[in-house]
Amino acid sequence: MKMNKIFSFIFQVHIPVLLLFIALGTALAEDAPINIEANHMTSTEKSNSVVFTGDVDAKQGDVRIRSDEMTVYYTPKQTGTKKNSKGKQGASQQVEKMICIGNVEITRAEWLGTSKKMVYLSKERQVILTGNAKAWQGQNMVSGEKIIYYLDEGRSEVIGERTSATVSENDSGKKKKPSRVNMTILQN
Repeated sequence: MKMNKIFSFIFQVHIPVLLLFIALGTALAEDAPINIEANHMTSTEKSNSVVFTGDVDAKQGDVRIRSDEMTVYYTPKQTGTKKNSKGKQGASQQVEKMICIGNVEITRAEWLGTSKKMVYLSKERQVILTGNAKAWQGQNMVSGEKIIYYLDEGRSEVIGERTSATVSENDSGKKKKPSRVNMTILQN
């Protein structure tokens, strides 16, 4: 009976994060266009990057990413024989990395992921949420200082700092609680 409870807990811990990132990984891998809206955009050829700032709203398929700032790094243009999705030859560029900073929110259907920062690494096929990272599936929630999802492996890590030996005090004299991994499972 105890083994069933442990298996059930592990299964329920991974479901919200797994669904969040499987959906994100599928959308990022699709050939669908990425539409990005923002208040301001700066493109820099030298660094092969585009910076979007102010109420950034990106959509690809049914995945939506919002943040205060989004920087997209891409590969340099390479002309060659590679064909695009419409079968035409031309210059080829791929997203290498995407960094979202400030009020990051990722949504798809009934799940939501939030953090202070999100990094998508194309080559490594990883999505990393840091800074009060949280993921919800329905009413279930998992949180930690960092959530790493390995897209190809279909596994995730939720990491929290454990500073049990040292507890510092903030300016008001109150003890600061160490960051810990947290999950809420609501049962009907």
